Amino acid sequence: MDNKEKVNDKKVKMRRPPAKKQITDKRRHTENKNTRTARTVKAVERTPVLKRVKRKIPPVRIIFLGGVGEIGKNMTAIECGDDIIIIDAGAIFPTEETPGFDLIVPDITYLVENKSKVRGVILTHGHEDHIGGVPYLLKELKIPVAGTKLTLALVDNKLREHRINDAKLITIAPGHTIQMGCFKIHPINVNHSIAGSLAFKIQTPQGVIFHSGDFKIDLTPVAGEPIDLKTISETGTAGVLLYLGESTNIERAGFTMSETVVGSTLDRLFSDNAERRLIVATFASNVHRLQQIIDLAVKYKRKVALSGRSMLNVVEAAEKIGEIHIPDGVVIDMSKTKNLKDSELVVVSTGSQGEPMSALTRMANGDNQQVTVGKNDTVIISASPIPGNEKLVYRVINNLYRRGADVVYESLEKIHVSGHACQEEHKIMHTLLKPKYFIPVHGEYRHLKKHMLLAEQLGMPESRVFIPEIGNCIEVTSNGIKRVENVQAGSRLIDGEGIEDEKASMVIEDRRQLSEEGLFIVSVAVSGGEVVGEPAINSRGFVFDFHRDYNKEIREVIDRAISSYDLSRGTIDEFKRIIKRSLRNYLMKKTKQSPMIVPVVVEL
Repeated sequence: MDNKEKVNDKKVKMRRPPAKKQITDKRRHTENKNTRTARTVKAVERTPVLKRVKRKIPPVRIIFLGGVGEIGKNMTAIECGDDIIIIDAGAIFPTEETPGFDLIVPDITYLVENKSKVRGVILTHGHEDHIGGVPYLLKELKIPVAGTKLTLALVDNKLREHRINDAKLITIAPGHTIQMGCFKIHPINVNHSIAGSLAFKIQTPQGVIFHSGDFKIDLTPVAGEPIDLKTISETGTAGVLLYLGESTNIERAGFTMSETVVGSTLDRLFSDNAERRLIVATFASNVHRLQQIIDLAVKYKRKVALSGRSMLNVVEAAEKIGEIHIPDGVVIDMSKTKNLKDSELVVVSTGSQGEPMSALTRMANGDNQQVTVGKNDTVIISASPIPGNEKLVYRVINNLYRRGADVVYESLEKIHVSGHACQEEHKIMHTLLKPKYFIPVHGEYRHLKKHMLLAEQLGMPESRVFIPEIGNCIEVTSNGIKRVENVQAGSRLIDGEGIEDEKASMVIEDRRQLSEEGLFIVSVAVSGGEVVGEPAINSRGFVFDFHRDYNKEIREVIDRAISSYDLSRGTIDEFKRIIKRSLRNYLMKKTKQSPMIVPVVVEL
C-alpha cells in the first residue's frame, strides 16, 4: 500500500465515526420523543374523562285552584322547579247552598305550604271573580301583585278596606315584560267588558304557555285599542306549548257584538224618554259603559247621580288614573237629586244581577230612601244575568213593573253585549296560536267540554286536550303532557273576619240544616249530679202542628232520657248526646223532620 492509499484509507476511516454518531443521536432523539409521547398517552389514559352533562330541565306544572267546573273564583298556579306564579285570585258571592256567608275564595293551602317558591300573582283584569280573593291571598303570602293601572286601582281599594298597607303593586302594560323567577311574562292587550284586560304569553323553561284571560275580539271598541291579534299571531308562529283558553261563552255561535252597538241603543233610549227620569243599572266595573252613559247625559243635558258603594269606588278609581273622563258639574250627590226635574236626571246604579242588598233591588222593593220608583221612571238594565242569577234578576224586574216603571232589559233591546268570546272568535284564537296542547278554563264542566270539542274540530288530537277539575295538577314538557297527583284545593267561606274551609267545616252543614229544618233547644239545669227543675224547650223555624199534643209528648221523651242516665257516674257530654238522640228519633218518627237539636246543660 503506497502512501496515497494510506492517506485515502485514513480519510475514509476518519469520516465514518461522525456519520455513525449523527445517526445514533437522531435515533436517540426519536426514541426520547416516542418515550415522551408514550408517557403522555399513558398519563391521559390515567386521567378521568369529564363528560358534559346536559342539565335536566324541570317539567312545568299547571295547578288548578279555581275557575274550572264553576263560574268564578278564578285561580291558576304555574310551577317549574323552585318557582311558582299565580294567575288571578278571584272570588264568588254565596248561593243558596252557602247561606249567610259574605264571600267564597279559593283554598290556597298548596300555595301556603310552598310559600318560599311563590314569586307573585299576575292579574288578567279587575273583575271580582279575578281579584276578589287578593286581600285573603296577601294575608298569608307576602308577594308582589302585577296588573294594569285600573286593575291595581280596584285592588288597592280592597286592600285599604282590609288594612293591608305594605303590598307591593307592580303596574304592567302591553308591550312590557316582567320576570318572576324562571318565568318571563309578556302582557298582551285584549278586549273585555272592563278596561285594562290582558292575556299573558308566559315563557317557561319548557316552552310558551299562553293564557287568554277573559276576552272577545272587538275591532271597534268604544275606548282603548282593539285586541292585539298581530302579537297573538306572532306568538303562534314562534310556537306555543300550551294554551289555557277561557270558555264562558263557548255555547254561543257566531261573534260577540261590539260595545258600540250598546252606545247606539242607549242614545235612542235617552232620546225616546226625554221627559222621564232614567235609571240605568250596569256592572260597576264596566268603565267604558259608564263613560257612554256620562257622555249621553252631557249630550241630553242631564245630571248623573251614582247609587251603590261599588259604583262610587270604581268611578273614583277610574277617574284618578284617567280611565274615565267626567266634565265638571255632571256628577252630583244623590242627596241633591230631589231638586231636579225627572228630565234632568239619570241615576246610574248597581244591582244589574239582582243582588239582594244592591241599590236597584232596594229601589224595586221600596227600601231605598233616596230613590222612589214611580210611573215616570224608565229603568234600563244594561247587563245580562250571570248563570244562576236569573231568578233574582226577574224578581227585581217584576217588582219594578209593580211600581209603575217601564223596564228595558236584554230580552227587549240590544242593551248589553258580553265581554266573552263566542265560537267564531275562539276559532280565530286557536288558529292563530296553533298550540301543541290545550286546556279549557273559566267555565262549568259543560263549557269546558264544548271548548274541548271545538279544539278537536279544528284538528287538535284528543290526547292533547285535557278538561281540568279543581285540585288537578297537569305536568307538561316539550315531549308530553300528563296528569300527576292532585293538590289540596276547594273553597274557603268568608263570614266577616272568619274564614272556614268548606270541606273541613261543619258550619255550612249546620246552616243548611237550620235553613231547611229549624232548631230545637233543650235547656237543663244540673246541681250536684242531679237535674234541678223542669227542662226548658224552645223551637225556631220548625213546622209544628199545635193541634196535636206534641208538647206533652216531647216533654215526656226528654224526661225519660234524663231519668235513664245516672249523671253522677257519667259525663255532661254523654248526657247531652242521650237527650239529643232521644228527641231526634221522636221528631223523625212523628213529623218526618230532622231539625237541629242543641242540648244546653247549665251547672249550678
